[in-house]
Amino acid sequence: MTTITPQPSTEAAPGAPAGKAIVSIAEVGRADVPIVGGKGANLGEMTAAGLPVPSGFILTTKAYRQFFDSNTLAPRVATELARVAPDDTAALDQRAAALHQLVLDAKVPDDLRLAIEQAYEGLAKEGSSYARVAVRSSATVEDTAQFSFAGMFESFLNVSDETALLDAVKKCWASAFQARALFYRIKQGLPADISLAVIVQRMVNSEKSGVMFTADPATHDASRIVIEAAWGLGEVVVHGAVTPDRHVLDKRSLAVVETQIATKEFLLTWDASTHATVRIDLTGDARAKAPVLSAGELAILGALARRAEEHYHVAQDLEFAIEGTEIFLTQTRPITTRQRPAEGGARAPGEGATVLVRGLGASPGRATGAVRVLASPGEGAAMLAGEILVTRMTSPDWVPIMRRAVAIITDSGGMTSHAAIVARELGLPCIVGTHNATRVLATGNVVTVDGQVGAVLAGAAEGPATPAPAPPPAPAPNARATTAGPVTATRLYVNLAEPERAAEVALQDVDGVGLLRAEFMMLEVLEHMHPSAFLAQRSADEFVRRMAEGVRVFARAFAPRPVVYRAMDFRTNEFRDLTGGAAHEPIEANPMIGYRGCLRYTREPDLFALELRALADVRRDFDNLHLMIPFVRTPRELEACLTLVAASPLGADARLERWIMAEVPSVVTHLAAYASMGITGVSIGSNDLTQLLLGVDRDSELFGSGYDERDPAVLDAIRSIIRQCHRLGLTCSICGQAPSVHADYAASLVEWGIDSISVNADAIDRTRRSIAVAEQRLILQQARARSSERGLRTHSGAPEQGEKEAGGGDRDDERSALAMQQ
Repeated sequence: MTTITPQPSTEAAPGAPAGKAIVSIAEVGRADVPIVGGKGANLGEMTAAGLPVPSGFILTTKAYRQFFDSNTLAPRVATELARVAPDDTAALDQRAAALHQLVLDAKVPDDLRLAIEQAYEGLAKEGSSYARVAVRSSATVEDTAQFSFAGMFESFLNVSDETALLDAVKKCWASAFQARALFYRIKQGLPADISLAVIVQRMVNSEKSGVMFTADPATHDASRIVIEAAWGLGEVVVHGAVTPDRHVLDKRSLAVVETQIATKEFLLTWDASTHATVRIDLTGDARAKAPVLSAGELAILGALARRAEEHYHVAQDLEFAIEGTEIFLTQTRPITTRQRPAEGGARAPGEGATVLVRGLGASPGRATGAVRVLASPGEGAAMLAGEILVTRMTSPDWVPIMRRAVAIITDSGGMTSHAAIVARELGLPCIVGTHNATRVLATGNVVTVDGQVGAVLAGAAEGPATPAPAPPPAPAPNARATTAGPVTATRLYVNLAEPERAAEVALQDVDGVGLLRAEFMMLEVLEHMHPSAFLAQRSADEFVRRMAEGVRVFARAFAPRPVVYRAMDFRTNEFRDLTGGAAHEPIEANPMIGYRGCLRYTREPDLFALELRALADVRRDFDNLHLMIPFVRTPRELEACLTLVAASPLGADARLERWIMAEVPSVVTHLAAYASMGITGVSIGSNDLTQLLLGVDRDSELFGSGYDERDPAVLDAIRSIIRQCHRLGLTCSICGQAPSVHADYAASLVEWGIDSISVNADAIDRTRRSIAVAEQRLILQQARARSSERGLRTHSGAPEQGEKEAGGGDRDDERSALAMQQ
């Protein structure tokens, strides 16, 4: 028999598999669902579309029928199926167990067994790592637009020899008769007996994995792509065992519009020494709270998801795996979210309602009922119809129980977890990733679940949905928040990157943009192309026009408040991820301290000149825009860079503020030299400054608590920079993550006399309050000190000094005046 290898077939896909028991994934397409099942047909279609799919082969439904016929299983299966009572849980389990064992006890016929072994050998020859395969079921009614069968059939990972492969294939066939699968098929009005294909695919050594939706599955927003990711194998995301990171991308621009970094409690990975999948606890591991995906990986995944939707002409639910620098799509299917009438859009919890638990709203709708906390499906008999199911996580075994619930709440999981997918398909409100629902809620509590806002309310709080607030209009210049917070002498700026958020954030109580990241905006305006690749296809004028349009959005929204634009600071590994990037970027052992920032501008002056032209175009209309140079190592580098600025259209602009980022520890030594070159402002980048001072790679999973912006060495350097800036007459700010995540950071910065603090948008309100409290505390301390000093002078007869301490008196007066206003 010819060995089947996963190479593209020269035959037409729609007719290629007919009559075959085993086919290559590359031979099939979307028309072959009756032969290779929904999942198999989709993999073939993805391969034909040029999407990155791991190679493999498929045992068709003919192989399934051949197995059944050789063991005379059909009449015995039909007899058992006729006795199935889906609503009698005990009876269903009994019949399902009998059918399952019937298939497992049967023998694979010799000719089919040999064909499977030869196909496996052919796949293994492609590379030693391919000897490990994933074995996955593919039903003929699975992964269609109406039915997802999420997790209903078995899959087996890391299968590594012929005996284990044959065993896994039989288990896949037998999974068609598990209680959960039978229950689902009967309730959905499908035949209880269906044909099942089996996919055998090379095993990707997943370092990162997750799921993508090309439309928001909870809100049905077709303009968004939702990406969820966790470390290791993807089953922790699909099964909801771990709450994954969640990213929402704008589908058109692929700009990231929302990011939620979760605490990942553990990962699953293949252990070569034990030849088994092992669980690795991430407690105390930096990876637990670190983002799984880089900006480059998000951009590539978003582009792949968009291509898949464009190919299928319908919103898709995709699974992906990342091994090293390779990204694979392991599955795609239409989104099966049940459409429901509009409920008026987003809303807040009911007026006066007590919020007991919060989580991620994974399926919209409201429901009130009594709580039923269950630890396992084995306790399902206690679940009454109309109750609210609360558990740590769900799996396919929970489906019959979920059907009796009016809402579902889980401790773990994300938008793509089993609970979320099934709840949306069943039309049930669902909240996932609460972390503590099983501890806070108790069986018998009456609560209201609001799956749209992700809140569990005490009691029967049902009511009409409140209308969604209208999108904020583009603000006029100097538009500010209508409800301002406390007035502070220390200015509060915001870190921004996405043009779509400029108008919204400009309406908040902020004094300007302390960090406008060029990289994220550039991803959008240059269509995720490397700048050099873009210029190879388009004109320099087009580059300048696009960049200016993106920057102008921010300058207009915040005018006349300052907007500090940080020039492009991609690291080489991030630049390589862009379209065409590999041809223009060197491979570096440590890109974090490599070819980037100020040095790169002096080596690539033509590209930097175009960026400066774009800023000059915007400043003709909005002179609130200023320039910041990142990653300055030495005075020589900065001098060369400022020479380029002077030679640009910005050079004659005397009102342009020229800032530098204080990220490299050498800034403590060179700051006076930088000031002598005409620098007007310094923004402390606490992220890079911390890792360079402590010798800790913040991107490495090997470091946990070693990376801490509150380390005394870091705090001492920041304090030194602030004091030097005051002495040199420079404005000093901070734009790293520390003030956004550590409430006590603001108090220390205020005490040291920092001029401004720039934080993430979600930290604006709490940081403003922290600054106000810190300033008032400082004023009180100074007043007490002066009072004590006057008392001492009175006793000694010495005259009072009217002079204030150099560098601090003016700020003290300003803070005192503002405190009186409050």
